[in-house]
Amino acid sequence: MASLDSTHPDASAGAHALPPRSFAQRLGLVSVPRDVLAQRYTQTGSKFIDVMGAKVHYVDEGSSEGSAGDGEPIVMIHGFASSLHTWDVVAAGLAREHRVIRLDLPPFGVTGPLRSARGAIETMNLPMYRRFIDTFMSALGIGQATLVGNSLGGLISWDYAVRHRGAVKRLVLVDAAGFPMKLPVYIALFNHALVRLSAPWMLPEAIVKSAVRNVYGDPRKIDAVTLRRYVDFFHGEGTREAIGKMVPTLDFADLDTDVLKTLDVPTLVLWGEKDRWIPHAHAADFAARIPGAKRVMYPGLGHIPMEEAPHQVLADLRAFFAGGTKA
Repeated sequence: MASLDSTHPDASAGAHALPPRSFAQRLGLVSVPRDVLAQRYTQTGSKFIDVMGAKVHYVDEGSSEGSAGDGEPIVMIHGFASSLHTWDVVAAGLAREHRVIRLDLPPFGVTGPLRSARGAIETMNLPMYRRFIDTFMSALGIGQATLVGNSLGGLISWDYAVRHRGAVKRLVLVDAAGFPMKLPVYIALFNHALVRLSAPWMLPEAIVKSAVRNVYGDPRKIDAVTLRRYVDFFHGEGTREAIGKMVPTLDFADLDTDVLKTLDVPTLVLWGEKDRWIPHAHAADFAARIPGAKRVMYPGLGHIPMEEAPHQVLADLRAFFAGGTKA
């Protein structure tokens, strides 16, 4: 499985020069081609690796000798409809002392959907994500790692720790999924057949922007460039169809969260107190089940605190990796 270094500049450097969107594009009547997304949003350090037939976008940065413990890298996994960019500031800070790996989960970001041998878009349910993350970690030769996961990425992270005993040195769950919950309204829309059928052909960017604002505790913190990135990725070629296949599988009621009681992994649970997508009571549920887990609540922050207040999250991660947590 070969990787390819990207020569594109940082996405942030060129984001302000992004072309305006036409009326048809704003309505979501056309999709953004994958090569355009790669041109716009790869960063210095971006690489691509073949995983399950897809070219997966990831960033591998920092010191190869740095670690969060005994030499293992830090692997950061984003949530639903997000991308590796959500970790930009936090990853840059950690990369001064550690090797940090971030990836775009399928069907999101630059990576986009996984496809079958016949070209059909695969359904990204939990078994498929298990197969994907196992293959990705193996392809990069990662035997042990510290996992940092947000939302869906948090579920993938703790599930990986449960399935691979001894392979996870530390675990950080940021507003993680896993306990029974009502899906956020912007995701639950895709449980309606009419939305699933129409979304690949028309989905106004206003809906995407409203959903992004909803994951921030203070929507005023979101800049136009960030909003545009979320819209471009959501309108990426194949992504809306893949989401339509994926959402009906998002049922956490049958997940065995009691298995968390058997984890023997230093764990930090970070949570935005104004999370409108996953109840903040779930932070206590994770902390209660995982032996010795530490919990930090962020007043005023929402579902993606690492993006909304990255320096605050970075400080807590550094303290945790140093052997404790900040209150």
